[in-house]
Amino acid sequence: MSDLPAHAAEERPATAPSADEAPARKRPKPGERRVQILQTLASMLEQPGAERITTAALAARLDVSEAALYRHFASKAQMFEGLIEFIESSVFTLINQLLEREPQPAMQARRIAVVLLQFGEKNPGMVRVMVGDALVFEHERLNARMNQFFERVESQLRQCLRAAAEAAGSPTPTVDAQALASALVALVIGRLQRYARSGFRRVPTEHLEPALSRLAA
Repeated sequence: MSDLPAHAAEERPATAPSADEAPARKRPKPGERRVQILQTLASMLEQPGAERITTAALAARLDVSEAALYRHFASKAQMFEGLIEFIESSVFTLINQLLEREPQPAMQARRIAVVLLQFGEKNPGMVRVMVGDALVFEHERLNARMNQFFERVESQLRQCLRAAAEAAGSPTPTVDAQALASALVALVIGRLQRYARSGFRRVPTEHLEPALSRLAA
């Protein structure tokens, strides 16, 4: 789709360029190629049943050499770290926004679970990173970083749920919050894993509200 306005497109007829006028292949601006590499990697991860993605396959999809990839990333692990950074930034930005909008701690916790699952549903390639399927043969630090991501989510859930338990007059708000936060994270991870292993057919948000209502009760 062109950004050229319709009336401007009619100002002169299109003519095929001569050999001397043929435009040279446009070079991406600094930073654009990195984004393109990560977008392509995520797209390849979206293919159901995709095997381990090699740098050779990624380079072929981008129509560049493997050496060109390594001008932007020192290793394939760095490419996956780029995807993890996107996951972290996107999810925690959304969580911070909902915490500002939603005053009730119990509802905050439920909506954090919804945010995670909706993010996964819209970004299936990222789901394979989040649940570790795409990281099986990669550097162990990548799995450690995703584990830290979910630990951070669980910590935020505990804060919300402790405040909710205290407001409800629970005699053991810390214990209650720990148990429910752990259960919510397990629910999220389990649904994301099912989404990935079903070839992205079983969406993670199906029947979500009844499940959250039962769990919170």
